[in-house]
Amino acid sequence: MKTTIKDGPISPLFKALKLRGEQPLPELADLALPEAMAAVRDKAPTGENVTWGFPFSIAGVISISDETVRVDVEPTGAQWLVFMHTSDLQPHTYNESRFITPMRGEGHLAEHAADYVIGYEDGSEVRAPVRRRHQIGGFQRRWGENCVEAVAVPKPYPLRASHDQLHEGWGRTQTRVEIPDQSEWVNWLWAWQNPHPRKAITSIRFDPVSGHVLISGVAAGDAGEQPLRWRTRRKAVLRLPEEMVLQPDLDDSGLLQQFQLDLGQVISATPRLIYPNESWSDSYANALPQKSGSDVLIEYTAHPDAHFHLAGGKIIPVSSAESEQVTSPLQVVPTARQRVKIRTVAKESGKRVATKLHVHGAHGEYLAPIDRHRIINPAWFEDYSVDYAHIAWWDPETLGAHSSTYISGDTTIDVPLGTLYIEVTKGFEMRPVRQVVEVTAETEEIVIELDKVLTWRERGWVTADTHVHFLSPTSALLEGAAEGVNVINLLASQWGELMTNVGDFDGRTTWGSQEAGGEGEYLVRVGTENRQHVLGHISLLGYDGSMITPLTTGGPNESALGDAVDVLLTEWARECRAQGGLVVIPHFPDPRLENAATLVCGDADAIEMTSWGNHYEGIDPYSLSDWYRYLNCGYQVAAVGGTDKMSASMAVGTVRTYAHTDPSAPFTHDAWMDAVRRVETFVTYGPLLEFSVDGQAMGSRIAMSASGGTVDVMWEVASVTLPISRVELIVNGEIRESVAVESNQKAGHWRVNVDRSSWIALLVRGHYPDKAEIIGAHSSAIMIDVEGSPMLAAADAVTILEQIEGSLAYIDTVGTRAQDIVYKRMRQVLVSAHRSLHNRMHEQGYYHEHTQLADHDAHS
Repeated sequence: MKTTIKDGPISPLFKALKLRGEQPLPELADLALPEAMAAVRDKAPTGENVTWGFPFSIAGVISISDETVRVDVEPTGAQWLVFMHTSDLQPHTYNESRFITPMRGEGHLAEHAADYVIGYEDGSEVRAPVRRRHQIGGFQRRWGENCVEAVAVPKPYPLRASHDQLHEGWGRTQTRVEIPDQSEWVNWLWAWQNPHPRKAITSIRFDPVSGHVLISGVAAGDAGEQPLRWRTRRKAVLRLPEEMVLQPDLDDSGLLQQFQLDLGQVISATPRLIYPNESWSDSYANALPQKSGSDVLIEYTAHPDAHFHLAGGKIIPVSSAESEQVTSPLQVVPTARQRVKIRTVAKESGKRVATKLHVHGAHGEYLAPIDRHRIINPAWFEDYSVDYAHIAWWDPETLGAHSSTYISGDTTIDVPLGTLYIEVTKGFEMRPVRQVVEVTAETEEIVIELDKVLTWRERGWVTADTHVHFLSPTSALLEGAAEGVNVINLLASQWGELMTNVGDFDGRTTWGSQEAGGEGEYLVRVGTENRQHVLGHISLLGYDGSMITPLTTGGPNESALGDAVDVLLTEWARECRAQGGLVVIPHFPDPRLENAATLVCGDADAIEMTSWGNHYEGIDPYSLSDWYRYLNCGYQVAAVGGTDKMSASMAVGTVRTYAHTDPSAPFTHDAWMDAVRRVETFVTYGPLLEFSVDGQAMGSRIAMSASGGTVDVMWEVASVTLPISRVELIVNGEIRESVAVESNQKAGHWRVNVDRSSWIALLVRGHYPDKAEIIGAHSSAIMIDVEGSPMLAAADAVTILEQIEGSLAYIDTVGTRAQDIVYKRMRQVLVSAHRSLHNRMHEQGYYHEHTQLADHDAHS
């Protein structure tokens, strides 16, 4: 199937050039391509295309890898040539410690990819260099790595709001139910019970009394009770016939189409979830269940005489399941009719504590409290209930969703009689509980005790999620308390024409604080995430006063169409600091461009490691490789953890920040921000750590004489969630020491020789029994300044300068231009950042060509 693009009309100012080689240009299908490109070559455009107003006639393709290719065109005079092109993806180079070096990003920013040489009728030529992420991008790209002098095909376009769609969208569909009784024509059904069912009916007469009555039809039949009355919700497991065994790519909505009820309605149909019920108490929390390949869990409401109709034509009476016939392919799931209260309490004090709660029955069916969703909606910006669906985005074919909800310490739930499987968790310092409970007709209350086995909070450590969206402040407060997250930073922002949480921002209120009437242990503060889709994002936390605007700039997909690039990340950061706030570069390093200038200028307090909702991937080495460049050049900022939660498929605090505060002083949001500013932090997916060098805490700077010396490294690690497997000492981006850990609590000591300026950090690895090893925790760095040994790695400095040059290239070329005075102001900020690092390199005898500064006049 051929692909063509026509995203608008053709500009009369441009025409397509016909390219002629010595031989006809080959079609893409005939070329030898890298495997990844070859796999998707049928998606490439062919034929007559129009994009961004330019016409392109694609009769064949020019492929260059080893040999030069020359083509002729009809003589053409033109001010501009517009190329539609793409490139492959180049592999990374890794050092012995398995980190990327040099770190140019996945798109290999500024790497020279080709030269295009334009020849003229008089025999003269002009050579145009083509560099990656400048003039050309890869055929696929990492989110956050855009081109700075080129734009993607096709062009951006506006989306209709949900209420403008041809079919009803977001608002009403959140109810997951509709009764179509308000259309332009409604017929009604009435069931008359015949008192003489054994007598034959031979006629019906309709006598008018008042008004106009229309009878469209009559049906006759038998039912044991009122045929229009359905019973309450029920569940059953259907064992599929062999010809209907579940296909891996069949989603839940597609599965629902395979089953229908006559006298009733199927509410949901999902593969039955298989939990390790026989070893539930010994399995680990948040583990995902397997999907059955042959059993479907059906929730329905129906008349007792109803029938299931399967897609293949098979008909199964509902009564066959409910009579528990052994030979029936339907197996009844006991109805949840026993109403009980579940309480979660701290073992030592007996006080109720907010927790995350999961309950399922013997058939894997999720049992939700009566005021929570039975069917959790995991989609972006579609649900704000305090629920969590842990979804295996990386393996949806075999792993099912693990559903949970957040409770303040007690809840009411309807459960079946028999065996329940309960999971209760609260953060990284209380031991998770998986407990089996037998429910009888006399059961009215279930109490689950949680044991706090780690004491990092008592030592002054507080936890935070630096990046949460869409929740209300009070919902965020409950979820934070239930996850053991002391600080939730709820971020208002803009998404094209959509504004979120802007009404929750007032520049002064910290929900949960004693000043706001709370207990002061769990806090929510509304800040902003200010964003530009190419230059980057920046999180502005805890600032006072007016909201820092604009929230986004520069057009789609962060800002609105037509918005100019009129503020830099670095300028937003400076505004935040002037208003007393904390500056975090979110989901570091992406979008990977201007954050280099912000860090070089010293206007960021922290860089954020982000989970993207995945419990099992750990801290991304890609993110660490990028961060290490700045440490190698002496730029010390805190490492923090934030989830970027935007749906019920993400849990706050999946990855989180631990920051050290004074345990004897009152805990406030300001105290937390001060700890981050001191760089006394670590990021974790579960393992907790303590780390010092010569008795100095994380974030310290230690001065040494020119001769260097030896330092004492002390560390301690512990975990009640992710099992720890190894502890490593990172020195200047390389693993200096490594020790295997066989228990989940261990302390150690190393003597480390330092002969030049260095940074030192602690890295903790771990893995669940059935999962690969991940980086589970990472400390912020301690800097050691050796006299006469500047902290500057030239190779890393060059790649940082290339990012700043890329930022300049973007605002100089394709970035939507603001007023000239604004453009010049922004450019000066970037030039100043560039010169700051560039001059440091010169002072150490390193020289770097900076073409973007020299080419300014040509671009502007």
